[in-house]
Amino acid sequence: MNGKHFVAYCALAFLLVAGISNLPAARWQEHIIASGGDDQEEPDIHGGIVVWQQFVVEGDYDIFAADIQNITDPDVFGVFEEVDDQTDPVVYEQMVAWQDFYEGTWDIVAADITNRLEPEIFFIATEPDYNEQSPAIHGNTLVWQDDYWVDWYIIVADVTEPNWPSAYPITGLHDEYAFDQQSPAVYRTTVVWQDDRFADNDIFSADIWRRNRPEENDVAIFDYDQQSPAVSGEWVVWQDDYSGNWDIYAADISDPESPIEYVIAEHDADQTHPDIDANIVVWQDKRHGNWDIYGYNLTTGWEFRITDDPADQQKPAVSSGVVVWQDKRSGNWDIYAVVLDGPEAARCTAKPAADLDHNCRVDIYDFAIMASEWLDSNLETNL
Repeated sequence: MNGKHFVAYCALAFLLVAGISNLPAARWQEHIIASGGDDQEEPDIHGGIVVWQQFVVEGDYDIFAADIQNITDPDVFGVFEEVDDQTDPVVYEQMVAWQDFYEGTWDIVAADITNRLEPEIFFIATEPDYNEQSPAIHGNTLVWQDDYWVDWYIIVADVTEPNWPSAYPITGLHDEYAFDQQSPAVYRTTVVWQDDRFADNDIFSADIWRRNRPEENDVAIFDYDQQSPAVSGEWVVWQDDYSGNWDIYAADISDPESPIEYVIAEHDADQTHPDIDANIVVWQDKRHGNWDIYGYNLTTGWEFRITDDPADQQKPAVSSGVVVWQDKRSGNWDIYAVVLDGPEAARCTAKPAADLDHNCRVDIYDFAIMASEWLDSNLETNL
């Protein structure tokens, strides 16, 4: 055995002993957050709080939440349990918002859950003859879609004083033709939405730092449909049917006037309902015949599978490395969660060039992988 082979075999032996020779997909313990005879659906998460809509015995949906600081024993509590439907909840810190059908049209209602035994309720947008739907929240900024002007427009409210929120439209202000803006998402002063002004759905963004003059930019205005955007920092993700089925795309909008687009997940089956937090993207994926939850690390470029149960897992959300979803393995929809760790959750400003195991550092493990791949190439050298 020549010297180069000896070094390679030593590295490979170290790799095998370390147990990562084939870099198997990470497996995380799955935690049940909410289960029972009723359906628990549409989860959202921020920090240690998970929220969802729950179908109750009275025959409508109410809003529930759980404190998952102890994820093995979550503290579940009701947020709003009234007649008719409360659905599509979102959460930021101690503020929860949802769409509410209590008055016969959809309204936006919020709750401060600091006192979990008696949340403080705020009626944010309650126009009696119009619909306000699809809320999203970040910091003090709450956004939703509103049909007050017949078509759907995006409305923003500052909920610093939630009893009297300062609400204002950011779309449809200077447009000659009517069209719809829907499915908003927000991060700090960046709002994104899907927009059908060019006959199909595209993704647009606006910087709302100046309320009276929001700076609007296109994110993805290609042919076919781009829908269901989510935003975190300088990244926007969405589902896109450019290839004939739904795939997951992303754009770096650090320069809003020149977004840089990337394909995150492209497969013959559908990938839909993306969410993003920092450098982690999650979505639901049907490549194995049922809906599973997948993830992608934007920094390292590594895709990973999160669930593989044969039942359906859908509607994922992610915050601070915790992924939640609705899960049908028990026969009805329950809320599950995992805490990501390992290389999948690695965070760094840029991936090092020789980082082969996607953990944001270069070490002996990367050298061992390099040696293993070199051996697999069957190349011979003369020393």
